[in-house]
Amino acid sequence: MKDINELLAAAQSAAENVQKQMDEAQNTLDKIEVEGVSGGGLVKIKATAKGRILSVAIDDSLMVASEKQMLEDLVAAAFNDARAKADAVSSQEMAKMTSGLPLPPGFKLPF
Repeated sequence: MKDINELLAAAQSAAENVQKQMDEAQNTLDKIEVEGVSGGGLVKIKATAKGRILSVAIDDSLMVASEKQMLEDLVAAAFNDARAKADAVSSQEMAKMTSGLPLPPGFKLPF
């Protein structure tokens, strides 16, 4: 039987390995790009899978003062679309990383 010091050292090593993998996964997510679209492609939001907004593109046809509320709604919808896609990619990447970890059913990591 291993003594307590060996068990603690093994647990510390495993925790450091998991932290390293989590850091690598976060870096990967910040490099993966997704695009949220609304208004049939008239508004596009490009973001990373980590949620950082990279760009906003608005078609010139929407630049009408009387249509300000519609434009605002389309921008919000494109942001939400980008966020949903980023969340989906993030979940897929985290699933890859945690597939080898002995986590209890239903346990979710903090992202």
